[in-house]
Amino acid sequence: MSTVSAVASDLADAFVNEPEGIAQTKALLVMQRGQVVLERYAVDVASTTTLVSWSMAKSVTQAVVGLLVADGLLDIHAPAPVAQWAHDERSAITVAQLLNMRSGLRFVEEYTDESSDVVEMLFGAGKDDVAGFAAAMPLVHPPGTRWEYASGTTNIICRIIGDIIGGGAEGMRAYVNERLFGPLGMSSATIRFDTAGTFIGSSFMYASALDYARFGELYRLDGVWNGQRMLPLGWVDNARTPTPTPAGEAYGYGSHWWLWPYPGSFAAHGYEGQHIVVVPDRELVLVRLATTPDPNKWWPRALLHRLIEAFPVTA
Repeated sequence: MSTVSAVASDLADAFVNEPEGIAQTKALLVMQRGQVVLERYAVDVASTTTLVSWSMAKSVTQAVVGLLVADGLLDIHAPAPVAQWAHDERSAITVAQLLNMRSGLRFVEEYTDESSDVVEMLFGAGKDDVAGFAAAMPLVHPPGTRWEYASGTTNIICRIIGDIIGGGAEGMRAYVNERLFGPLGMSSATIRFDTAGTFIGSSFMYASALDYARFGELYRLDGVWNGQRMLPLGWVDNARTPTPTPAGEAYGYGSHWWLWPYPGSFAAHGYEGQHIVVVPDRELVLVRLATTPDPNKWWPRALLHRLIEAFPVTA
């Protein structure tokens, strides 16, 4: 039985709205050894349609940090250069702790709660300066002692990398296009900024399914593209090195990437069921883009697990 035939019913279910409000897949793409082996779209979506990343953008932010590390412009183990923290205990927070979601800052990552910091940051009082909003949060745990998923930490990182690159939003856009999207052929990819000129790297990138897959392929290839090293040696391993997380977390966490239960595998996750899953031992990159309600995020993940397991281990 072919791989596609083995999961045919799952694929059909992925593109209908039954059970009500669960499927709502917009694009599903599987790449093996850099070649697309499965590609399907909803009736209102084309292969060129750009769709929102939500938190998958965090993994793109991690890549940009890697480029600056490769250039010798950023030491992730040094205290994060945040002016608001210069004279208080937050000055001890490192960029690595921000990447690992272990900053110790208070941040409520809840999209349906009235006390949500992430909603206030993206759509409320913080929307014009997302990094300033997040950096103003108080320290509630010693840095490096507690894992707490927080979109605010990503936007603090984005202010830091934006300051290093310089030139405001245009400077950041040009750098990302020249150093990341351009070499990978991600011609559809765009990133969004707040009024202060900070890339909203917690949430707002748009690209086609194929271009998201190209980004995943860079990580499957250990940061090397067309024979040229783009990300520092060891940077991909840094992304998937486990950081301690609470027992209730279904997936482990590395450095702005989630960990999946296949040897060396890891994934970018986004609200509404967005996923880029990198599975090195099967030479796979899977992309799923959707509008699945977050309480039903178990459904697309189960589908992606079945898809992965339809491909034999090759390495």
